[in-house]
Amino acid sequence: MCSGLLLSVIALMLTACGQVLYKVPANNFAGRPIPPSGLLQRVMASYTSNGSSGGLQILDGLRDLRGNIQNTIPFFAISGYSSGNPSTIINYPEQSTGYVFSSSDGSLAQINYGKESTGGTVASFAPTSPSVTAAVDGSRFVGAQQGSGQLALSAGGAQYFLNLPDIDKVVVNAGNTVILAMVRNSDKLYRVVKLNVTNTPTYPPGYVDCQPILIPVYCVVPVTGTYDRPANASFSLDGNTVYVMNCGPECGGKTAGITFLQEGALTVDTIPTVDPLSPGAPSPLAATPGPNPVPIPGGITAVLSDGTTLYIAGQSLYSKLPSGALGTTPRADGLFTGYLTTMSLSTNAVSNPISIADGHHSKLLFADDSTMWIAAQQCANGERQATGQNYNCLTMVNLGSTLTATIIPNLTPGGATHVPFPNTNQNQYYYGSLTGLCWVQQYHKVFTAYGGQVHAFYTGGAIVDQNDPAHGNQPTAGTELDNTNFTIQGTVLDMAYIDALSNNAD
Repeated sequence: MCSGLLLSVIALMLTACGQVLYKVPANNFAGRPIPPSGLLQRVMASYTSNGSSGGLQILDGLRDLRGNIQNTIPFFAISGYSSGNPSTIINYPEQSTGYVFSSSDGSLAQINYGKESTGGTVASFAPTSPSVTAAVDGSRFVGAQQGSGQLALSAGGAQYFLNLPDIDKVVVNAGNTVILAMVRNSDKLYRVVKLNVTNTPTYPPGYVDCQPILIPVYCVVPVTGTYDRPANASFSLDGNTVYVMNCGPECGGKTAGITFLQEGALTVDTIPTVDPLSPGAPSPLAATPGPNPVPIPGGITAVLSDGTTLYIAGQSLYSKLPSGALGTTPRADGLFTGYLTTMSLSTNAVSNPISIADGHHSKLLFADDSTMWIAAQQCANGERQATGQNYNCLTMVNLGSTLTATIIPNLTPGGATHVPFPNTNQNQYYYGSLTGLCWVQQYHKVFTAYGGQVHAFYTGGAIVDQNDPAHGNQPTAGTELDNTNFTIQGTVLDMAYIDALSNNAD
Protein backbone atom coordinates (compact mmCIF):
# COMPACT_ATOMS: atom_id res chain seq x y z
CA MET A 1 0.00 0.00 0.00
CA CYS A 2 2.83 2.37 0.90
CA SER A 3 4.63 1.65 -2.34
CA GLY A 4 1.44 2.29 -4.31
CA LEU A 5 0.89 5.57 -2.49
CA LEU A 6 4.49 6.58 -3.19
CA LEU A 7 4.07 5.91 -6.92
CA SER A 8 0.89 7.99 -6.96
CA VAL A 9 2.65 10.90 -5.26
CA ILE A 10 5.57 10.73 -7.72
CA ALA A 11 3.19 10.67 -10.70
CA LEU A 12 1.33 13.69 -9.33
CA MET A 13 4.59 15.61 -8.85
CA LEU A 14 5.71 14.84 -12.40
CA THR A 15 2.37 16.00 -13.78
CA ALA A 16 2.40 19.17 -11.70
CA CYS A 17 5.97 20.00 -12.59
CA GLY A 18 5.72 18.90 -16.22
CA GLN A 19 6.10 21.40 -19.04
CA VAL A 20 4.60 21.30 -22.52
CA LEU A 21 7.66 21.87 -24.68
CA TYR A 22 5.83 22.58 -27.94
CA LYS A 23 2.55 24.42 -27.60
CA VAL A 24 0.22 24.73 -30.58
CA PRO A 25 -2.76 27.10 -30.77
CA ALA A 26 -6.31 25.84 -31.04
CA ASN A 27 -6.72 27.99 -34.15
CA ASN A 28 -3.52 28.52 -36.10
CA PHE A 29 -2.90 31.71 -38.08
CA ALA A 30 -5.05 31.89 -41.25
CA GLY A 31 -6.16 28.31 -40.70
CA ARG A 32 -2.75 26.91 -41.52
CA PRO A 33 -2.30 23.27 -40.46
CA ILE A 34 0.04 22.23 -37.68
CA PRO A 35 2.96 20.65 -39.56
CA PRO A 36 4.46 17.25 -38.73
CA SER A 37 7.48 18.89 -37.07
CA GLY A 38 5.21 20.80 -34.68
CA LEU A 39 7.24 23.96 -35.34
CA LEU A 40 5.39 27.20 -36.01
CA GLN A 41 8.29 29.55 -36.79
CA ARG A 42 10.04 27.57 -39.50
CA VAL A 43 13.01 28.70 -41.52
CA MET A 44 13.64 26.49 -44.55
CA ALA A 45 17.21 26.21 -45.79
CA SER A 46 18.29 24.67 -49.08
CA TYR A 47 21.71 23.07 -49.21
CA THR A 48 23.97 20.93 -51.34
CA SER A 49 26.37 18.31 -50.03
CA ASN A 50 28.58 17.95 -53.08
CA GLY A 51 26.75 19.53 -56.01
CA SER A 52 25.01 16.29 -56.94
CA SER A 53 23.05 15.62 -53.74
CA GLY A 54 21.26 18.06 -51.48
CA GLY A 55 18.08 18.73 -49.58
CA LEU A 56 15.86 21.08 -47.61
CA GLN A 57 16.15 21.37 -43.84
CA ILE A 58 13.73 23.08 -41.47
CA LEU A 59 15.17 25.17 -38.65
CA ASP A 60 13.31 26.31 -35.55
CA GLY A 61 13.42 30.08 -36.01
CA LEU A 62 12.13 30.69 -32.48
CA ARG A 63 14.38 28.36 -30.48
CA ASP A 64 17.40 28.61 -32.82
CA LEU A 65 17.67 24.86 -33.29
CA ARG A 66 17.98 22.43 -36.19
CA GLY A 67 16.44 19.57 -34.14
CA ASN A 68 14.00 19.31 -31.27
CA ILE A 69 14.49 20.39 -27.67
CA GLN A 70 14.71 16.82 -26.41
CA ASN A 71 17.55 16.16 -28.89
CA THR A 72 15.78 13.01 -30.06
CA ILE A 73 15.35 14.40 -33.59
CA PRO A 74 18.71 15.68 -34.93
CA PHE A 75 17.13 17.64 -37.78
CA PHE A 76 13.85 18.25 -39.59
CA ALA A 77 13.73 17.89 -43.38
CA ILE A 78 11.31 18.24 -46.26
CA SER A 79 10.51 14.62 -47.03
CA GLY A 80 10.98 13.35 -50.55
CA TYR A 81 13.28 16.16 -51.70
CA SER A 82 16.83 15.32 -52.75
CA SER A 83 17.77 17.40 -55.81
CA GLY A 84 21.46 18.14 -56.06
CA ASN A 85 21.83 21.92 -56.06
CA PRO A 86 18.65 23.62 -54.76
CA SER A 87 19.81 27.15 -55.45
CA THR A 88 16.54 29.11 -55.36
CA ILE A 89 13.49 29.07 -53.06
CA ILE A 90 10.32 30.78 -54.28
CA ASN A 91 8.33 31.32 -51.10
CA TYR A 92 4.52 31.71 -50.91
CA PRO A 93 3.62 31.31 -47.21
CA GLU A 94 0.06 32.59 -47.74
CA GLN A 95 -0.56 29.54 -49.91
CA SER A 96 1.51 27.26 -47.60
CA THR A 97 3.45 26.42 -50.74
CA GLY A 98 6.91 26.99 -52.10
CA TYR A 99 8.91 26.05 -55.17
CA VAL A 100 12.58 25.08 -55.22
CA PHE A 101 14.75 25.21 -58.32
CA SER A 102 17.75 22.91 -58.63
CA SER A 103 20.45 24.31 -60.88
CA SER A 104 22.05 20.87 -61.23
CA ASP A 105 19.13 19.08 -62.89
CA GLY A 106 16.82 21.99 -63.82
CA SER A 107 13.87 20.70 -61.80
CA LEU A 108 11.36 23.01 -60.15
CA ALA A 109 9.77 21.14 -57.25
CA GLN A 110 6.64 22.07 -55.34
CA ILE A 111 6.91 22.04 -51.54
CA ASN A 112 3.84 21.56 -49.35
CA TYR A 113 4.53 23.51 -46.15
CA GLY A 114 1.62 21.94 -44.27
CA LYS A 115 2.83 18.39 -44.92
CA GLU A 116 6.54 19.32 -45.00
CA SER A 117 6.95 17.20 -48.10
CA THR A 118 7.56 17.65 -51.81
CA GLY A 119 4.72 17.56 -54.28
CA GLY A 120 7.05 16.50 -57.07
CA THR A 121 8.45 18.31 -60.08
CA VAL A 122 6.05 20.86 -61.57
CA ALA A 123 8.34 22.17 -64.35
CA SER A 124 11.71 21.34 -65.85
CA PHE A 125 14.19 23.90 -67.12
CA ALA A 126 17.74 23.76 -68.40
CA PRO A 127 20.31 23.25 -65.63
CA THR A 128 22.07 26.46 -64.53
CA SER A 129 19.19 28.62 -65.84
CA PRO A 130 19.97 32.06 -64.34
CA SER A 131 16.36 32.91 -63.50
CA VAL A 132 13.13 31.01 -62.80
CA THR A 133 9.83 32.15 -61.36
CA ALA A 134 6.41 30.78 -60.48
CA ALA A 135 2.95 32.33 -60.43
CA VAL A 136 1.46 32.58 -56.96
CA ASP A 137 -1.43 30.29 -57.92
CA GLY A 138 0.89 27.70 -59.46
CA SER A 139 -0.65 27.98 -62.91
CA ARG A 140 2.48 29.23 -64.73
CA PHE A 141 6.19 28.62 -64.40
CA VAL A 142 8.74 30.57 -66.40
CA GLY A 143 12.49 30.15 -66.80
CA ALA A 144 15.32 31.95 -68.59
CA GLN A 145 17.33 29.27 -70.40
CA GLN A 146 20.31 31.38 -71.35
CA GLY A 147 22.37 28.53 -72.81
CA SER A 148 19.75 27.65 -75.43
CA GLY A 149 18.48 31.23 -75.74
CA GLN A 150 14.91 30.31 -74.82
CA LEU A 151 12.18 31.51 -72.53
CA ALA A 152 10.65 28.30 -71.20
CA LEU A 153 7.03 28.54 -70.06
CA SER A 154 4.96 25.77 -68.45
CA ALA A 155 1.19 26.12 -68.16
CA GLY A 156 -1.76 23.75 -68.18
CA GLY A 157 0.45 20.68 -68.43
CA ALA A 158 2.18 21.94 -71.61
CA GLN A 159 5.60 23.52 -72.04
CA TYR A 160 6.57 26.15 -74.59
CA PHE A 161 10.08 27.22 -75.62
CA LEU A 162 10.17 30.75 -77.03
CA ASN A 163 13.40 31.80 -78.71
CA LEU A 164 15.03 34.85 -77.12
CA PRO A 165 18.84 34.72 -77.42
CA ASP A 166 20.86 35.59 -74.29
CA ILE A 167 17.77 35.75 -72.08
CA ASP A 168 18.91 36.36 -68.52
CA LYS A 169 15.94 37.33 -66.33
CA VAL A 170 12.21 36.60 -66.13
CA VAL A 171 9.65 38.10 -63.75
CA VAL A 172 5.92 37.51 -63.17
CA ASN A 173 3.65 39.85 -61.23
CA ALA A 174 1.58 38.73 -58.23
CA GLY A 175 -1.60 38.59 -60.29
CA ASN A 176 -0.01 36.33 -62.91
CA THR A 177 -1.02 38.76 -65.65
CA VAL A 178 2.38 40.18 -66.66
CA ILE A 179 5.45 38.20 -67.78
CA LEU A 180 8.58 40.21 -68.55
CA ALA A 181 11.93 39.08 -69.90
CA MET A 182 15.33 40.73 -70.05
CA VAL A 183 18.37 39.93 -72.18
CA ARG A 184 22.02 40.18 -71.18
CA ASN A 185 23.97 43.14 -72.65
CA SER A 186 20.86 44.59 -74.27
CA ASP A 187 18.85 47.79 -73.99
CA LYS A 188 15.57 46.06 -74.85
CA LEU A 189 12.70 44.75 -72.75
CA TYR A 190 10.32 41.96 -73.77
CA ARG A 191 7.00 40.57 -72.61
CA VAL A 192 4.90 37.47 -73.23
CA VAL A 193 1.42 37.55 -74.77
CA LYS A 194 -1.12 34.74 -74.98
CA LEU A 195 -3.04 34.36 -78.23
CA ASN A 196 -6.54 33.10 -78.84
CA VAL A 197 -5.97 29.64 -80.28
CA THR A 198 -7.48 29.27 -83.78
CA ASN A 199 -6.71 27.32 -86.92
CA THR A 200 -5.97 30.62 -88.68
CA PRO A 201 -3.67 32.37 -86.23
CA THR A 202 -2.63 35.99 -86.56
CA TYR A 203 0.89 36.67 -85.38
CA PRO A 204 1.22 39.92 -83.40
CA PRO A 205 3.11 42.68 -85.25
CA GLY A 206 6.75 42.94 -84.26
CA TYR A 207 6.82 39.54 -82.56
CA VAL A 208 10.18 37.93 -81.80
CA ASP A 209 8.94 34.33 -81.64
CA CYS A 210 5.70 32.42 -81.27
CA GLN A 211 5.21 28.81 -80.20
CA PRO A 212 4.05 26.31 -81.27
CA ILE A 213 4.88 27.42 -84.78
CA LEU A 214 1.77 26.17 -86.59
CA ILE A 215 -0.85 27.06 -84.01
CA PRO A 216 0.83 29.51 -81.64
CA VAL A 217 -0.29 29.94 -78.05
CA TYR A 218 2.37 32.23 -76.61
CA CYS A 219 4.52 34.92 -78.25
CA VAL A 220 7.39 37.16 -77.18
CA VAL A 221 7.04 40.80 -78.21
CA PRO A 222 9.24 43.85 -77.48
CA VAL A 223 8.13 46.59 -75.08
CA THR A 224 8.55 50.14 -76.31
CA GLY A 225 10.41 52.51 -74.00
CA THR A 226 13.84 53.83 -73.06
CA TYR A 227 16.03 51.30 -71.28
CA ASP A 228 19.69 50.99 -70.35
CA ARG A 229 20.68 47.40 -69.65
CA PRO A 230 17.38 46.44 -67.96
CA ALA A 231 18.28 43.72 -65.47
CA ASN A 232 15.21 43.30 -63.26
CA ALA A 233 11.68 44.56 -62.67
CA SER A 234 9.44 45.02 -59.66
CA PHE A 235 5.74 45.79 -59.30
CA SER A 236 4.09 48.48 -57.20
CA LEU A 237 2.02 47.45 -54.20
CA ASP A 238 -1.16 48.80 -55.81
CA GLY A 239 -0.65 46.74 -58.96
CA ASN A 240 -0.57 49.74 -61.29
CA THR A 241 3.10 50.35 -62.04
CA VAL A 242 6.14 48.37 -63.12
CA TYR A 243 9.56 49.56 -62.00
CA VAL A 244 12.05 48.46 -64.67
CA MET A 245 15.57 48.56 -63.23
CA ASN A 246 18.07 49.89 -65.73
CA CYS A 247 21.36 48.53 -64.43
CA GLY A 248 23.42 51.00 -66.45
CA PRO A 249 27.21 51.09 -65.88
CA GLU A 250 27.20 48.10 -63.49
CA CYS A 251 26.02 45.97 -66.44
CA GLY A 252 28.09 47.70 -69.12
CA GLY A 253 25.59 50.46 -69.92
CA LYS A 254 25.61 54.21 -69.58
CA THR A 255 23.01 55.49 -67.10
CA ALA A 256 21.36 53.60 -64.26
CA GLY A 257 17.73 54.44 -63.63
CA ILE A 258 14.10 53.37 -63.36
CA THR A 259 11.65 53.25 -66.24
CA PHE A 260 8.05 53.44 -65.03
CA LEU A 261 5.51 51.42 -67.06
CA GLN A 262 1.77 50.93 -66.81
CA GLU A 263 1.18 47.40 -65.59
CA GLY A 264 -2.21 47.16 -67.31
CA ALA A 265 -0.67 47.82 -70.74
CA LEU A 266 1.63 44.80 -70.39
CA THR A 267 -0.79 41.99 -69.54
CA VAL A 268 -0.56 38.70 -71.43
CA ASP A 269 -4.00 39.33 -72.93
CA THR A 270 -3.04 42.73 -74.36
CA ILE A 271 -1.91 41.76 -77.86
CA PRO A 272 -0.17 44.42 -79.99
CA THR A 273 -2.03 45.58 -83.10
CA VAL A 274 1.01 47.44 -84.47
CA ASP A 275 4.73 46.83 -84.14
CA PRO A 276 5.55 48.07 -80.61
CA LEU A 277 8.83 49.56 -81.85
CA SER A 278 7.32 51.43 -84.80
CA PRO A 279 6.86 55.24 -84.71
CA GLY A 280 3.52 56.17 -83.18
CA ALA A 281 2.99 52.81 -81.45
CA PRO A 282 1.05 53.02 -78.15
CA SER A 283 3.42 53.61 -75.26
CA PRO A 284 3.17 51.75 -71.94
CA LEU A 285 5.12 54.50 -70.16
CA ALA A 286 3.46 55.63 -66.93
CA ALA A 287 2.79 59.28 -66.20
CA THR A 288 5.37 60.55 -63.70
CA PRO A 289 6.02 63.90 -61.96
CA GLY A 290 9.43 64.18 -63.63
CA PRO A 291 11.45 62.45 -66.33
CA ASN A 292 10.81 58.85 -67.27
CA PRO A 293 13.19 57.07 -66.85
CA VAL A 294 14.50 58.57 -63.62
CA PRO A 295 18.33 58.51 -63.33
CA ILE A 296 19.67 56.76 -60.20
CA PRO A 297 23.31 57.85 -59.63
CA GLY A 298 24.01 55.14 -57.06
CA GLY A 299 23.03 52.31 -59.42
CA ILE A 300 20.16 49.84 -59.28
CA THR A 301 19.67 46.06 -59.34
CA ALA A 302 17.09 45.61 -56.55
CA VAL A 303 14.30 47.70 -55.02
CA LEU A 304 11.82 47.54 -52.15
CA SER A 305 8.74 49.70 -51.58
CA ASP A 306 6.76 50.59 -48.47
CA GLY A 307 4.09 52.35 -50.54
CA THR A 308 5.51 55.86 -50.15
CA THR A 309 9.26 55.39 -50.60
CA LEU A 310 11.22 53.23 -53.01
CA TYR A 311 14.49 51.91 -51.59
CA ILE A 312 17.05 51.27 -54.32
CA ALA A 313 20.26 49.24 -54.06
CA GLY A 314 22.97 49.04 -56.67
CA GLN A 315 26.54 49.88 -57.55
CA SER A 316 28.21 52.85 -59.15
CA LEU A 317 31.71 53.79 -60.16
CA TYR A 318 32.96 55.79 -57.20
CA SER A 319 34.27 58.50 -59.52
CA LYS A 320 30.83 59.00 -61.12
CA LEU A 321 28.86 60.07 -58.06
CA PRO A 322 27.68 63.66 -57.67
CA SER A 323 30.30 65.92 -56.13
CA GLY A 324 30.20 65.73 -52.35
CA ALA A 325 27.65 62.89 -52.28
CA LEU A 326 29.73 61.00 -49.72
CA GLY A 327 31.76 63.89 -48.39
CA THR A 328 35.01 62.32 -49.60
CA THR A 329 37.32 62.60 -52.57
CA PRO A 330 36.39 60.08 -55.29
CA ARG A 331 38.93 57.48 -56.37
CA ALA A 332 39.28 57.01 -60.13
CA ASP A 333 40.32 53.35 -59.88
CA GLY A 334 37.53 51.85 -62.00
CA LEU A 335 36.05 49.84 -59.12
CA PHE A 336 32.37 49.74 -58.29
CA THR A 337 30.94 50.24 -54.82
CA GLY A 338 27.49 49.77 -53.31
CA TYR A 339 24.93 52.46 -52.61
CA LEU A 340 21.41 52.81 -51.27
CA THR A 341 19.21 55.51 -52.77
CA THR A 342 15.65 56.46 -51.86
CA MET A 343 12.98 57.90 -54.11
CA SER A 344 9.68 59.49 -53.14
CA LEU A 345 6.87 57.74 -55.00
CA SER A 346 4.78 60.90 -54.96
CA THR A 347 7.38 63.28 -56.41
CA ASN A 348 10.07 60.94 -57.82
CA ALA A 349 12.63 63.02 -55.91
CA VAL A 350 15.85 61.04 -55.51
CA SER A 351 18.09 61.27 -52.44
CA ASN A 352 21.86 61.39 -52.29
CA PRO A 353 23.08 57.78 -52.09
CA ILE A 354 24.54 56.34 -48.89
CA SER A 355 27.27 53.72 -48.81
CA ILE A 356 26.32 50.04 -48.35
CA ALA A 357 28.06 46.73 -49.07
CA ASP A 358 29.66 46.37 -52.48
CA GLY A 359 28.73 43.56 -54.86
CA HIS A 360 25.67 42.59 -56.86
CA HIS A 361 22.60 43.43 -54.77
CA SER A 362 19.84 40.86 -55.11
CA LYS A 363 17.37 41.42 -52.28
CA LEU A 364 16.10 44.06 -49.84
CA LEU A 365 13.94 43.02 -46.90
CA PHE A 366 12.12 44.93 -44.17
CA ALA A 367 12.43 43.47 -40.67
CA ASP A 368 11.50 44.25 -37.08
CA ASP A 369 12.60 47.34 -35.18
CA SER A 370 12.56 49.70 -38.19
CA THR A 371 15.39 47.92 -39.94
CA MET A 372 15.96 46.92 -43.54
CA TRP A 373 18.48 44.31 -44.67
CA ILE A 374 20.24 44.09 -48.02
CA ALA A 375 21.83 40.99 -49.54
CA ALA A 376 24.73 41.12 -51.98
CA GLN A 377 27.16 38.73 -53.64
CA GLN A 378 30.83 38.91 -54.71
CA CYS A 379 31.56 41.78 -52.34
CA ALA A 380 35.32 41.27 -52.21
CA ASN A 381 35.77 42.71 -55.71
CA GLY A 382 34.87 46.33 -55.03
CA GLU A 383 36.04 49.62 -53.62
CA ARG A 384 35.70 48.59 -49.99
CA GLN A 385 38.12 45.68 -50.23
CA ALA A 386 40.60 47.79 -52.19
CA THR A 387 40.64 50.52 -49.53
CA GLY A 388 40.80 48.29 -46.43
CA GLN A 389 37.16 48.77 -45.38
CA ASN A 390 34.69 46.14 -44.19
CA TYR A 391 33.76 44.28 -47.39
CA ASN A 392 31.19 41.77 -46.11
CA CYS A 393 27.96 41.29 -48.04
CA LEU A 394 25.15 42.04 -45.55
CA THR A 395 23.95 45.58 -44.90
CA MET A 396 21.66 46.58 -42.03
CA VAL A 397 19.85 49.90 -42.53
CA ASN A 398 18.16 51.80 -39.69
CA LEU A 399 15.04 53.44 -41.11
CA GLY A 400 14.94 56.56 -38.98
CA SER A 401 14.50 60.12 -40.16
CA THR A 402 18.08 59.80 -41.40
CA LEU A 403 19.08 56.47 -42.92
CA THR A 404 22.20 54.87 -41.48
CA ALA A 405 23.82 51.73 -42.85
CA THR A 406 26.12 49.20 -41.18
CA ILE A 407 27.96 46.34 -42.85
CA ILE A 408 27.36 43.14 -40.88
CA PRO A 409 29.46 41.70 -39.27
CA ASN A 410 30.70 45.14 -38.24
CA LEU A 411 34.52 44.94 -38.29
CA THR A 412 37.67 46.26 -39.93
CA PRO A 413 39.78 43.84 -41.99
CA GLY A 414 43.06 43.12 -40.22
CA GLY A 415 41.73 44.49 -36.93
CA ALA A 416 41.31 42.85 -33.54
CA THR A 417 37.60 42.08 -34.10
CA HIS A 418 36.89 38.93 -36.11
CA VAL A 419 33.73 37.39 -37.53
CA PRO A 420 32.01 35.66 -34.59
CA PHE A 421 31.45 32.26 -36.20
CA PRO A 422 33.81 31.64 -39.13
CA ASN A 423 32.82 29.34 -41.97
CA THR A 424 34.85 26.25 -42.77
CA ASN A 425 37.46 28.28 -44.67
CA GLN A 426 38.29 29.98 -41.33
CA ASN A 427 38.42 33.46 -42.89
CA GLN A 428 38.41 35.78 -39.87
CA TYR A 429 37.13 38.88 -41.69
CA TYR A 430 34.88 37.84 -44.57
CA TYR A 431 31.92 35.45 -44.60
CA GLY A 432 31.49 35.41 -48.39
CA SER A 433 28.52 35.97 -50.69
CA LEU A 434 25.07 36.26 -49.15
CA THR A 435 22.73 34.08 -51.23
CA GLY A 436 19.70 33.79 -48.94
CA LEU A 437 17.90 36.18 -46.58
CA CYS A 438 14.67 35.94 -44.58
CA TRP A 439 12.98 37.70 -41.68
CA VAL A 440 11.50 35.75 -38.75
CA GLN A 441 8.65 38.18 -38.19
CA GLN A 442 7.95 39.52 -34.71
CA TYR A 443 10.87 37.61 -33.22
CA HIS A 444 13.54 40.24 -33.96
CA LYS A 445 15.77 38.06 -36.16
CA VAL A 446 16.92 37.62 -39.71
CA PHE A 447 18.39 34.36 -40.98
CA THR A 448 20.84 34.25 -43.86
CA ALA A 449 22.69 31.87 -46.16
CA TYR A 450 26.04 33.62 -45.79
CA GLY A 451 29.13 32.19 -47.39
CA GLY A 452 27.53 28.75 -47.62
CA GLN A 453 26.37 28.46 -43.99
CA VAL A 454 23.48 29.67 -41.83
CA HIS A 455 24.12 32.90 -39.91
CA ALA A 456 21.41 34.79 -38.01
CA PHE A 457 21.30 38.31 -36.59
CA TYR A 458 19.16 40.25 -34.14
CA THR A 459 17.24 43.32 -35.30
CA GLY A 460 17.47 45.18 -31.97
CA GLY A 461 14.20 44.59 -30.12
CA ALA A 462 13.54 43.08 -26.70
CA ILE A 463 13.22 39.27 -26.76
CA VAL A 464 10.00 38.50 -24.90
CA ASP A 465 9.10 34.94 -25.94
CA GLN A 466 10.15 32.59 -23.14
CA ASN A 467 11.08 29.88 -25.64
CA ASP A 468 13.74 32.08 -27.22
CA PRO A 469 17.25 31.44 -25.84
CA ALA A 470 17.72 35.22 -25.52
CA HIS A 471 14.50 35.69 -23.51
CA GLY A 472 14.66 38.75 -21.27
CA ASN A 473 17.46 40.42 -23.20
CA GLN A 474 17.63 43.10 -25.87
CA PRO A 475 20.63 42.34 -28.08
CA THR A 476 22.04 45.23 -30.06
CA ALA A 477 20.85 45.35 -33.67
CA GLY A 478 23.28 43.48 -35.88
CA THR A 479 24.50 41.15 -33.11
CA GLU A 480 24.98 37.64 -34.44
CA LEU A 481 23.30 34.64 -32.84
CA ASP A 482 25.45 31.68 -31.86
CA ASN A 483 24.85 29.36 -34.82
CA THR A 484 26.28 26.23 -33.19
CA ASN A 485 22.88 24.59 -32.88
CA PHE A 486 21.55 25.41 -36.34
CA THR A 487 24.48 24.92 -38.68
CA ILE A 488 23.87 22.55 -41.57
CA GLN A 489 26.26 19.95 -42.95
CA GLY A 490 26.84 21.04 -46.53
CA THR A 491 26.80 24.31 -48.45
CA VAL A 492 23.69 26.39 -47.66
CA LEU A 493 22.30 28.12 -50.75
CA ASP A 494 19.02 29.87 -49.88
CA MET A 495 16.68 30.63 -46.96
CA ALA A 496 12.96 31.28 -46.56
CA TYR A 497 10.71 31.96 -43.58
CA ILE A 498 7.89 29.65 -44.57
CA ASP A 499 5.58 30.76 -41.74
CA ALA A 500 5.65 34.43 -42.74
CA LEU A 501 2.37 36.31 -42.34
CA SER A 502 2.26 37.30 -46.02
CA ASN A 503 4.04 36.71 -49.31
CA ASN A 504 5.39 40.27 -49.26
CA ALA A 505 7.28 39.65 -46.01
CA ASP A 506 9.94 37.34 -47.41
